[in-house]
Amino acid sequence: MKRREFITLLGGAVAAWPLVARAQQAGKIYRVGFLANDPTIPTQPAGQAFLEGLRESGFIEGKNAIIERRFAEGRLHQYADLMAELVRLKVDVIVTSANEATLAAKRASINIPVVMMNVADPLGQGIVANLAHPSGNITGLVQDDSAEIAAKRMQLVKDAVPRSTQVAVLLNPDLGYGQAQWQQLERAARSLNVMLHRLEARRASEIEGVFAAIGQNRPDAAFPQ
Repeated sequence: MKRREFITLLGGAVAAWPLVARAQQAGKIYRVGFLANDPTIPTQPAGQAFLEGLRESGFIEGKNAIIERRFAEGRLHQYADLMAELVRLKVDVIVTSANEATLAAKRASINIPVVMMNVADPLGQGIVANLAHPSGNITGLVQDDSAEIAAKRMQLVKDAVPRSTQVAVLLNPDLGYGQAQWQQLERAARSLNVMLHRLEARRASEIEGVFAAIGQNRPDAAFPQ
């Protein structure tokens, strides 16, 4: 799929689905909740495609739609509070980007439609019971980044750098799916005769220290989880 086609799908067919399904009411102002980590998303191509998709479906920000944007900015504990705020605002639909935002939405409401984006392993996370028929109030796009895919990525690292024996793995231990991926990486590394160096960062301020450690250890490759 071409990049433009992808972001159009992201913004239009998926994000607008719950609202379109209800049929617009004349004169109603629809309130859309948007919860993510990165506050720069609205200025990125995907953020613009999101607005374009809504416009194509008849929902125009500032006219008949208000978008309530909230961003955790690396503070995982903020997701629950931000989601509770969106629920109090009685939004018509919630769009989430990333696992923790989607989990917060699932815990906060079973009635407000939720459209998820950039979510890895929603089955393993308990976000949906079935990918083909998610049921409940959650639907959306899945990021194919399951634990098994992580093992395949390790194989690709070895294929790209055949002599690699030391690989640094950067991860956030607070992310729910991270441990499952780490276990798969360990299995893959053993079969490839690769030693993993686990480096943890929970917030952006810790990234510089992690890269300093990578520079000191001088691994053959780095693997961001």
